[in-house]
Amino acid sequence: MTFASTALIGEAFVGEGANAAHTNIVLGRRGGPVETAWATAPATPSAGHVPFVTVLRPSVPVQPPTLFVPKAAAGTDLHQRATWGAAQAGLAQGVADAVEAGDLPPAAVLGTPHVADVLDAARAGAANPFYTPPREVLDRTEPAVAR
Repeated sequence: MTFASTALIGEAFVGEGANAAHTNIVLGRRGGPVETAWATAPATPSAGHVPFVTVLRPSVPVQPPTLFVPKAAAGTDLHQRATWGAAQAGLAQGVADAVEAGDLPPAAVLGTPHVADVLDAARAGAANPFYTPPREVLDRTEPAVAR
């Protein structure tokens, strides 16, 4: 399998309403611009957008190393739990699945940093200009105590 010389870029949407997720992924070789972005992001966080290494389970980072960069500040308990819980776990599993399926060549696994920019739709309002859940979808997915 031939792998990109500098970078591969991808995007995905899944779910609806408060359970929607939007992911952008950039893959590239060590020594290239993706590695520079990977190394720079943790050193230059902005308020509410702190990049972190994606793990399969505590202290076990997914391979290839994958940096999770939140698109929206996790301002509520629900959003924080989703970001550092389900969203990063899903991203880690997706990377592991891509390696297992051969979508990433074995030689690239330890030599390919990933930068993933992830958004979980928040009930307070979508922070994604390309996807705004319809009000009726948000109403349908809100817990009863919030109504």
